[in-house]
Amino acid sequence: MLVMTAKVDKKKIAIIFAAVVVAIAALVMLLGGGNNASPTATTNISNNDARVEFLRGFGWDVTTSPVESSQVRIPEQTSEVFDRYNTLQKQQGYDLSQYAGKTVMRYVYKINNYPGAVEPVYATLLVYKNQVIGGDVTDTAAKGHIHGFRKPEQLQQATTPATDATDPTAVTE
Repeated sequence: MLVMTAKVDKKKIAIIFAAVVVAIAALVMLLGGGNNASPTATTNISNNDARVEFLRGFGWDVTTSPVESSQVRIPEQTSEVFDRYNTLQKQQGYDLSQYAGKTVMRYVYKINNYPGAVEPVYATLLVYKNQVIGGDVTDTAAKGHIHGFRKPEQLQQATTPATDATDPTAVTE
């Protein structure tokens, strides 16, 4: 039987361990762990007050309880509609494709302070495991648009006509 021993320098092990931790943290940030889409933390959206506060962080005055809440399944197979909606999500720092096949909660709130609105405007939040994973603001007027959470004067990306962005999470449970 052959036995080999080696002297291990604890300082070198600590440096290697620290380098691994930094590399893992950088990888998480690069792969989307650092969601910078919202002005408020999205780590604990476990109750209605937190969801309302999330939307208020964008300057929206919303009804204090959702006008609709339901479970929806993110499609496993993409479609043109889903891809268009997910492009909007990616512009906000979200990506629904990583939730394909998952059932998430969908909360819809009426916005009371949408600039120039003549028809109802709604904010939709998609929540999975107490985190916002996506959503939108939809102006239901005939020439209304669907866009990210930011107010129109804050928009930095193009909007999509609401009539073209049917709900990509149409399978409900």
